[in-house]
Amino acid sequence: MKLDILAFGAHPDDVELGAGATVAKEISKGKKVGIIDLTRGELGTRGTSEIRDSEAAKAAKILKVTVRENLGFADGFFVNDRTHQLEIIEKIRKYRPETVLCNAIDDRHIDHGKGSNLVSDACFLSGLIKIKTTDGTTGVEQGPWRPKVVYHYIQWKNIQPDFVVDVSGFIKKKTEAILAYSSQFFDPDSDEPETPISSKNFIDSVNYRARDLGRLIGTEYAEGFNVERYVAVDSLDDLI
Repeated sequence: MKLDILAFGAHPDDVELGAGATVAKEISKGKKVGIIDLTRGELGTRGTSEIRDSEAAKAAKILKVTVRENLGFADGFFVNDRTHQLEIIEKIRKYRPETVLCNAIDDRHIDHGKGSNLVSDACFLSGLIKIKTTDGTTGVEQGPWRPKVVYHYIQWKNIQPDFVVDVSGFIKKKTEAILAYSSQFFDPDSDEPETPISSKNFIDSVNYRARDLGRLIGTEYAEGFNVERYVAVDSLDDLI
């Protein structure tokens, strides 16, 4: 199965928070999008791995992604090494995406920066013919594949984006997907411990960041991304 876009997140809900509206918009345009979560978020203060598995499946259904997988890496303790890189390379070669989305280049949670570097490195290595991998499902040897572009979505920190995507009309879908993770986010009736992301202010901040980025480009809402190399356009008309 070939995907147009493969989005990675260190934890379930990372993709939704950072790029949920962009994913929804691309799917509405007919793109095939997949999500791969690196960990099950088992160190999270609220909820359990099993609950988050269920929430991730619900969010995937809301966004209408083609596939969602979880690699089961150790939350908080995975590293950017050969073993982890090869697992990601196998998925990149399996789905052969043109575009990869991954965690913020730097962030409050240490897994975000680690996940960003790990996926970026794997995207490069995946194009090397002498690295051998086999499809984990079929056992068939895989050929090399390198995505055309790797983009990093923005998470906790207000990183200045290199480019923004107009996502007007898709914030409602993004918010619905985020709130599928009911164990993690604001619930006035919850007796779970408070966390930095469980406040109403945090959920509001996701909305007002998108609204502010939209304001800056003359639209209602936008999501920002960072790049690893220059973004090229064919014509000045490609800019909005």
